[in-house]
Amino acid sequence: MFDQYEQQRIEKANALKELGKNPYRHNVKKDTNTAEFKRCYEYVSNTEEKRDENKENTVVGRIKFLRHMGKAAFAKIEDENGTLQIYFSRDGLGVEWFKEVKKLVEVGDIISVTGYPFVTKTGELSLHVKVLEVATKSITPLPEKFHGLTDKELRYRKRYLDMIMNPNVKETFKIRSQIVSTIRHFFEERSFLEVETPMMHPIAGGANAKPFVTHHNALGIDRYLRIAPELYLKRLVVGGFEAVFEINRNFRNEGMDLTHNPEFTMIEFYWAYHTYHDLMELTEDMFTVLLKKLNLPSKIPYGDIEIDFSEKFRKISYKDSLIEIGNVPAEVLENKENILAYLKEKGEEANEALSLGKLYEELFDLYVEEKLINPTFIIDYPIDISPLARRKDDNPEIAERFELFMAGREIANGFNELNDPIDQYNRFANQLAAKDAGDDEAHEMDEDYVRALGYGLPPTAGQGLGIDRLTMLLTNEQSIRDVILFPSMKPLREEIENNDKEEK
Repeated sequence: MFDQYEQQRIEKANALKELGKNPYRHNVKKDTNTAEFKRCYEYVSNTEEKRDENKENTVVGRIKFLRHMGKAAFAKIEDENGTLQIYFSRDGLGVEWFKEVKKLVEVGDIISVTGYPFVTKTGELSLHVKVLEVATKSITPLPEKFHGLTDKELRYRKRYLDMIMNPNVKETFKIRSQIVSTIRHFFEERSFLEVETPMMHPIAGGANAKPFVTHHNALGIDRYLRIAPELYLKRLVVGGFEAVFEINRNFRNEGMDLTHNPEFTMIEFYWAYHTYHDLMELTEDMFTVLLKKLNLPSKIPYGDIEIDFSEKFRKISYKDSLIEIGNVPAEVLENKENILAYLKEKGEEANEALSLGKLYEELFDLYVEEKLINPTFIIDYPIDISPLARRKDDNPEIAERFELFMAGREIANGFNELNDPIDQYNRFANQLAAKDAGDDEAHEMDEDYVRALGYGLPPTAGQGLGIDRLTMLLTNEQSIRDVILFPSMKPLREEIENNDKEEK
């Protein structure tokens, strides 16, 4: 379990115990943090003595650097707010305790230090230590300072170590927290009610995706981890809540890549007596508020590109985007045969059993999506790839739906909700047929939801927005794993071997 270096540190922890010093203390108090200390004592640099022994503070942090110089030592300690240099000596701590500190305290340990501010000869504001105590003895050595922790795989598996060694990681997740908080307040200020709906569903639905299946032992039945909260949130609108939202986890049993994690965070919201055009305006307003709250400019970098928020978000129909952005000839879009021939000519494979709307989707994925850099609403989707959206009155083959794209990625999906129970029942039936034909992601039949619609869903518009992808954009991170604290990972070989042994 513990290697030789850890055994040496365990011995030092035991030595501290023998000295009456608990290496795992509780009730450790600090009266300031590293950033506050630097801010409060900036003036010390301008004093004649370069110190203020009348001031005293206690700071607690992890030792990130330690250099002994005979009868004294310098160290850098780090807390959530930054780093601070400290100085301690034999004269300050006392001969015996200084000797023990020199032997038993090392990089990685969390210490509590009390002292006064002073400025070193090199001009760095530091804390002159009068009292030093070990708060937590670290028994596992940190990675070597100059090489740090750069292995991406290891960083994701050991996020706690990643945060210790790479302070910028903490900043990313602080921004993520600000994003979620800002979005929550944005909707609350507009009289939306935050709600919670089930995470385990009796029927997989709410989006086209393959679910995770679990088993409820007490009831003796299977349950599905939530693909989306949509059908439950719309039940609440039926019940009388006219504006609701939920920020929570969804689970989809699909592959993992730079923009997909099986467990992810979304906000979904539903707004009675409003349309998908209102949702687009609301979403654009939300981005204005987010950029202001995060102190971001109207043009932000993302990898090698720049996303421009300075103009109104572009709106273009699904079909027009294929022609104008994807450069697909208009005559190709007239029927399935033309599309299949076009894809074959381009060297792309396509399933001949796909519907016309599904083939449009193939073309969109291939020739349009990655070109949508600046904020763009793609509107008016084919109805057969929009099973929960309302049909347009003047064209029943088109759904009153949009998706928002930035940096070549989908960020949000919204539409006028289908509130005709008969139409919804028929679409569920069509989805069942697709499922029987081999579509693992097709919707199940949810008869209770159809019955809820039977009581009357007001004219409603609803939208989902991915928090993880949004955070990626606003923090310039290229992988979804960099904005999820504990992303899903393939098991290590030794984990697989241990599981095999247990099964045998």
